[in-house]
Amino acid sequence: MALPVAFFGLFFAYPVAAIVSRGLRVGGRWQFGRIGEVLSDPDLLQVLWFTVWQAAASTALTLAIALPGAYVFARFDFPGKELLRAVVVVPFVLPTVVVGSAFLALLGRGGMLDELWGFRLDTTVWAILLAHVFFNYAVVVRTVGGLWAQLDPRQEEAARVLGAGRFAAWRRVTLPALGPAVAAAGLMVFLFTFTSFGAVQILGGPRYATLEVEIYRQTAQLLELPTAAVLTLVQFAAVAGVLALHAWTVRRRETALALVDARSTARRPRGTGQWALLGGVLAVIALLIVLPLGVLVERSLAAPGGYGLTFYRALESAAASGGTFVVAPLQAVWNSLQYAVVATVMALVVGGLAAAALTRRSAGSAGGDRGRLIRGFDVLLMLPLGTSAVTVGFGFLITLDEPPLDLRDSWLLVPLAQALVGVPFVVRIMLPVLRAVDDRLREAAAVLGASPLRAWREVDLPLVRRALLVAAGFAFAVSLGEFGATVFIARPGNPTLPVAVARFLGRAGELNYGQAMALSTILMLVCAAALLALERIRPRSSPGGTPIDRSGEF
Repeated sequence: MALPVAFFGLFFAYPVAAIVSRGLRVGGRWQFGRIGEVLSDPDLLQVLWFTVWQAAASTALTLAIALPGAYVFARFDFPGKELLRAVVVVPFVLPTVVVGSAFLALLGRGGMLDELWGFRLDTTVWAILLAHVFFNYAVVVRTVGGLWAQLDPRQEEAARVLGAGRFAAWRRVTLPALGPAVAAAGLMVFLFTFTSFGAVQILGGPRYATLEVEIYRQTAQLLELPTAAVLTLVQFAAVAGVLALHAWTVRRRETALALVDARSTARRPRGTGQWALLGGVLAVIALLIVLPLGVLVERSLAAPGGYGLTFYRALESAAASGGTFVVAPLQAVWNSLQYAVVATVMALVVGGLAAAALTRRSAGSAGGDRGRLIRGFDVLLMLPLGTSAVTVGFGFLITLDEPPLDLRDSWLLVPLAQALVGVPFVVRIMLPVLRAVDDRLREAAAVLGASPLRAWREVDLPLVRRALLVAAGFAFAVSLGEFGATVFIARPGNPTLPVAVARFLGRAGELNYGQAMALSTILMLVCAAALLALERIRPRSSPGGTPIDRSGEF
């Protein structure tokens, strides 16, 4: 726990506490009276209620739509599966402003659906909910599907042999095993939608606002830092409460499971029902994910003189950006890749150590003060997902500017901020798999003379390697798409792709908009290519099978 605690304490708790305290101190005096004023304001209470309501509704809708997809990707083998698995993660890396613009072009006045069928959903709650499903579909598919693919299907088959129906066997055998992964995915979706900003700001119009939107309005438009600080504390309290509830209810249900090689559980669909399920999932992906992404591609090619690569060619020169950049905008691709690789390594090291600490048997059975410490550590790891990225970015600027931590001119600031968001995904993806490993396997390895390191290499690593690749993919995707904190700390000569897109969108003109869409398309392709490459990395099976396969011999 030492390295993760130090990392989060230094690069998360310290900057956030500094910016909040600065907001609550005016003229050297603490303004605690502002807390009561803010919490009694009916308009702000309405914002809080809408934030909680839409996050809960978005989470429920995402789980309902994405769980069938998780099953299809885990249990079915079909042509193009690896490519499609990479495509569903692409929305995760897109800046929220870009996605909001894409959904507005699809669902808004004069949009594609309005022109074809007169169908509009802009400035409605449904537009916000659908955008959130678009963003978070991959969270459920990758997190739940990663574990589902490693569950031994023979357990469910044994229940059916003993007389249970198909649904009863799934409900009594598979669902309890998937419970922790479903809860982890639901938790991440809730936290992301609870702090939603770009999609709500663009699609919600003046009628709807989340806490994140209100914090931005109080900070950037009204310069009301005390009110923004109080809202940040409210956001903290709500997120901490959700995380504590998750830790209290889910952790007790986690048990050791029989895991197998994921490649051995996928097979071609059989029967009308399975083919219909596959077709339904593919239709959902086509309408909910591919269609909005297609709108971005179409806008990037729609030049004034007709469809072509005009906007892409303009990215090769800084002069074509009209003073928006001091370097060629295309340089942002290389910058983003470098930052994302470093951030992914940081997230895997910190998140892997944290997950290992939380899965030790002593951690799971700890009680009293030690148990509360471990649960608090678990909550700390997830707080960045529920914290305003604006707060983190400002905090970096006012705290990491003096020796011995003067990082103002260091390129490390960007991957540090990106890794903060990547670590929770690494932890949540790896925890269900690590906790499913039977401790008796490690004990048997120790009895046979294996050192702790060799036991981890021979027992844990073969079983968690797939989860580790999934976690690496998510950390890389999140790092590529991180915008809220990066926009404050990225140097003008080294912009990332999301920052470059936002700069173009912030300037009027068809050329700037077209270049923003072109960079967004490049961002999609880079993410898909990187994730597809990770999909190609397959764990090697030993001739005798994985340790779990031989667990009955011990």
